[in-house]
Amino acid sequence: MSQQRKAVALISGGLDSMLACQTIMNQGIHVEGINFFTGFCVEGHTHAIRKQDADKVKRNNALWVAEQLGIKLHIIDIIEEYKQVLLNPKHGYGANLNPCLDCKIFMVNKAKQWMQENGFDFIITGEVVGQRPMSQRKQTMPIVAAESGADDLLVRPLSAQNLPATLPEREGWISRDKMFGFSGRSRKPQMALAKEFGFADYAQPAGGCCFLTDESYSLKLTDLWQARGKRDYDLDDIMLLKVGRHIRPRPHFKIIVAREDGEARFMSGYKKEFVSMHCTNHRGPLVLIDGEVGEDDLALAGQILARYGQGRDAEQVEVTIRDRAGAERNIFVKPLAAEQIREEWFV
Repeated sequence: MSQQRKAVALISGGLDSMLACQTIMNQGIHVEGINFFTGFCVEGHTHAIRKQDADKVKRNNALWVAEQLGIKLHIIDIIEEYKQVLLNPKHGYGANLNPCLDCKIFMVNKAKQWMQENGFDFIITGEVVGQRPMSQRKQTMPIVAAESGADDLLVRPLSAQNLPATLPEREGWISRDKMFGFSGRSRKPQMALAKEFGFADYAQPAGGCCFLTDESYSLKLTDLWQARGKRDYDLDDIMLLKVGRHIRPRPHFKIIVAREDGEARFMSGYKKEFVSMHCTNHRGPLVLIDGEVGEDDLALAGQILARYGQGRDAEQVEVTIRDRAGAERNIFVKPLAAEQIREEWFV
């Protein structure tokens, strides 16, 4: 009997990687998925926080895709390793802080390492020629294969017929005729293939899966680096940049203002790491203060907080300040008027 070949697939949770896996599984290949956790993924945890996202599905799409396919998924934390990719991308950034080409090279290289350590034969991705402006152009796809070290063990089933034959094809492990020649940004061919495969539910076909492609998020991350005087971050930084209004009224501190109860509940988990504030005699948001602050700073933060609470029209609002150790004290502030909230304060 011939040996059953095994492939490891990069699973983002999107439609393309789902279809790529099924295409190869249909050829009798044993497939397992791998998902790399950078912390920047747009996933169900952010949808679960905010009320406005109540109608969005709360799920880890990578896990969900693996379940639909009936394959094992390996989730690997690469937060620390990924820092160098984000901070020093050899091929530069996209429109915002997305190091797309370096990111793909890094992840394919990690998949190659995993493949070798676990006795697998080749790698699958859901890449489509011409779909992404950096990592999925016909000129850059060979760069991913070469610089990752995967070379011709990297198979892109959805665009295989538009690309040079890979080793698995030449060796007869998989058939080129049973793969596809998709190209361009249109997702209609993928949606038609999903219907053919019987997939009625899947993540938004054209949706992005990385906060680093988002302009607002990238500006907040840049502001964080500038304020701290160094380009670094940890997981808590990544998470807090996803929630609240970020307002920097003075260069040495900013406040994060919860926009709704869901965000306030999430942010309350960080009270031991930040000075926090809430209105005492009116309903209002929770505020976290990032930076070292004096009494004048606390008063200004309290005035901004009061502006976003139900006491915004009161002469005076009582504000509770809680330090990192849990000690509380109260101050009284006059809420800022709308015109006193400067546009340049918003990060």
